[in-house]
Amino acid sequence: MNAPFIRQRVLVGLVNLADPGERRRIDAFVHAHAEGTPFHLPAWIEAVADGTGNKPLGLIAQIGGEVVGWLPLTVVHSPIFGRLLASSGFAVGGGALVVPGSAPGGLFAGIQELAIRHSCPTVELRGGCLPAPGAGWSIRDDAHCGFVAPLAADDEAQLLAVPRKQRAEIRKGLEAELTVETGTAERDRSAHHAVYAECVRNLGTPVFPRGLFDAVLDRLDADILTIRHHGRPVASVLSLYHRGTVMPYWGGGTREARALRANDRMYFELMRHARARGCDLFDFGRSKTNSGPYHFKRNWGFEPSPLRYAVWTAPGSQPRDASPASAANSAKAALWRRLPLPVANRLGPLLARGLG
Repeated sequence: MNAPFIRQRVLVGLVNLADPGERRRIDAFVHAHAEGTPFHLPAWIEAVADGTGNKPLGLIAQIGGEVVGWLPLTVVHSPIFGRLLASSGFAVGGGALVVPGSAPGGLFAGIQELAIRHSCPTVELRGGCLPAPGAGWSIRDDAHCGFVAPLAADDEAQLLAVPRKQRAEIRKGLEAELTVETGTAERDRSAHHAVYAECVRNLGTPVFPRGLFDAVLDRLDADILTIRHHGRPVASVLSLYHRGTVMPYWGGGTREARALRANDRMYFELMRHARARGCDLFDFGRSKTNSGPYHFKRNWGFEPSPLRYAVWTAPGSQPRDASPASAANSAKAALWRRLPLPVANRLGPLLARGLG
């Protein structure tokens, strides 16, 4: 007679991120999972902790000692927008990774308990294996879109893959008196932060602490590509690399960049650089649906793909709203755009560390 089948229990608990063995197990799980991203790696939430001071956590689900689920988390605190438990903090992706066929319910029960324990009335899961809407949960797929496309075989094929009007802008950028630098040295980091700080101030958003950029460069596979005009940095992007995909993540240009077509040159040069590194996919990142960046990416020939986010709000709490585009925050964004750059650069990191 066959022995009866005994269903093993799924155990969910906090992971010890200081344990090298646990980190290796999680890294292996993320790299093996089809939906794994840089934002699922322990290195990401630890870089966020280094750069912003927000606490990293991680929930791990196991059956018989084998990892079947992983949820990286950041406890984000803002004196203006309140507290948030995010997976992953300061990321466009993240969310729960579970072995196909496994039920993620234990992870989601665990995250609600953690949120209450850390006084976070809101939880946001960015991608991953999302739960079905339940009590307190909602899923949105109309706020942001992602843009991913294959890299072409060579420069000419890459140009031909871009619609004609945008292709003309790229060619103007290629003909301009611009130079290209790529690296992770202090020269690259300081140029990137200066350009990015001006760019986001002009958009009405506080700049992230430079320490966040430094920590990501130090902990993950990342670099900076900067476009200079007569030696002055006018456009710069910090990109992540993961399993053959390049992800331009924090990038922008100065006011001077537009007339020089420096942003167009920057992204084309990044495609060239990534191809030389062996990448075959270009992930243009997320943009708010129907925003200016959304249409800019479509002009390059990238098709939008809606991103699904799951949000849980504790009973009796109001949903967190930190979007500069919302009606409640648009006046604040307009005021920020008028700040002198030195003032915005001094105050910005203090506020941005709480955006999440």
